[in-house]
Amino acid sequence: MKTIQLEIQNNLAVITLNRGRSNPINLEMVEELSGAIESLNNNDDALGLIISGKEGFFSAGVDLIEAYNYNEQQSRLFWESFLQLQYTFCAFKKPAIAAISGHSPAGGCILALCCDYRIMAKGNFMIGLNEVPVGIIVPDAVFHLYSFWLGRHKAYQYLLEGRLLSVEEALQNNLIDEAVEPENLLSAAQLQARKYMSYPNAVWQQSKLNFRKELIAKLQHQQADVLEEMLQQWWSPDTRKALQKVIESFKPQNIKKQQ
Repeated sequence: MKTIQLEIQNNLAVITLNRGRSNPINLEMVEELSGAIESLNNNDDALGLIISGKEGFFSAGVDLIEAYNYNEQQSRLFWESFLQLQYTFCAFKKPAIAAISGHSPAGGCILALCCDYRIMAKGNFMIGLNEVPVGIIVPDAVFHLYSFWLGRHKAYQYLLEGRLLSVEEALQNNLIDEAVEPENLLSAAQLQARKYMSYPNAVWQQSKLNFRKELIAKLQHQQADVLEEMLQQWWSPDTRKALQKVIESFKPQNIKKQQ
């Protein structure tokens, strides 16, 4: 695997996002993550999962530079695969802990939201869903995923504002469950994962699926209609202009000007 690392020790799997400094999500990462999660779901040697990133970044979200340059066929495949990944991860029956090692906007936040428990490194980091200002339609199922943790009122407001939260704000709003020093992140995630793993496995797993039944159903049935809506908006002139501005801001000379 080129974009993620996977290891299993004492029945606990650890997926580490490993694509560049900020772990931007491209089609290859989506496919590798989906394959790994599906495999672990059926692997009796793995009773729990931690997903983490690199120091300073969990994931910066969708790789807008690469995605912007996809042709229509590639764009369809990417967004179809990304929607499927959300369903696959949300329906993962075993304990899943997000060890959020830094910034986690947009797609990075969605990966964390699919987990059962989120622990974030303390620091000047941001997390949240900022798709709307960028010009990406937020599917109804993502609203339900966000509101599952934040509540409908806050999820509604934060999504429409594209609001990103600091670590302290994320903790206050139940977007994360713990904030720890960066050097303690993985040990805290392991502690929580093994706590869940210590319960009767079949009972814990079925209870999780029961609690997520409506959410999983929404993610499963969003595919076709939402995909066409997203693709139509993705190729609209206004969205392309908005994306160009965002991508332009990524250039080194513009980043220096903002600092």
